[in-house]
Amino acid sequence: MRILLVDDEKKITTVLKAYLQQEGFQVSTAINGLVALTMFKENPFDLLILDLMLPGMSGTEICREIRKLSSVPIIMLTAKVEEEDRIQGLSIGADDYVTKPFSPREVVARVRAVLRRTSNETAPLADVISFDNGLTIDNIQHAIRLHDQDVLLTPTEFKILGALAKHPGRVLSRGQLVEIVQGHTFDGDERVVDAHIKKIRQKIETTPRDPQIILTVYGIGYKFNPSAGE
Repeated sequence: MRILLVDDEKKITTVLKAYLQQEGFQVSTAINGLVALTMFKENPFDLLILDLMLPGMSGTEICREIRKLSSVPIIMLTAKVEEEDRIQGLSIGADDYVTKPFSPREVVARVRAVLRRTSNETAPLADVISFDNGLTIDNIQHAIRLHDQDVLLTPTEFKILGALAKHPGRVLSRGQLVEIVQGHTFDGDERVVDAHIKKIRQKIETTPRDPQIILTVYGIGYKFNPSAGE
């Protein structure tokens, strides 16, 4: 596994690189955003560790640029502790964040967790899968059943529900859901996802105003609760 570590503090890059290499990862380093983008475009990486505060080009800007090119996992390093900064990082496509100061072992653990989680993303959802909340998704017939009752979803609604159900408990941002449904070419308002979620809830939630299956994570996106109603 190849990791690109981007931070302008040499002490951090030296220590993290040593810990990651000890765990068997191949690590390349960059001290600013422009160098990092060039390296990313010229070499395949399996994960990025990206400092939020960088000279010249911020980690937020780099994350946005990389998300135009790839869905590679990104872990943000930040000295900021404000909730808004964390939400911003996650909403533009980061998969996780670590607040400075941190333990190098914590970063290694986060790296392994993100790689485990994202390694399953290319695997298709099973042909038919049932959840404890009474929902069944039939990917062969493109059919949804809730407590053995058929639920009629549009193709877009089916894709959104399927994407959320594929990663139960994981928050997917509006941008991620738009990309799944529309692809990279979509240039409209990501809030269109909210309208689709509202319609899905009307069809599968007992009380749409108090959803238990599709949960809102304010400022970030949505997540699927596989055990609602237990």
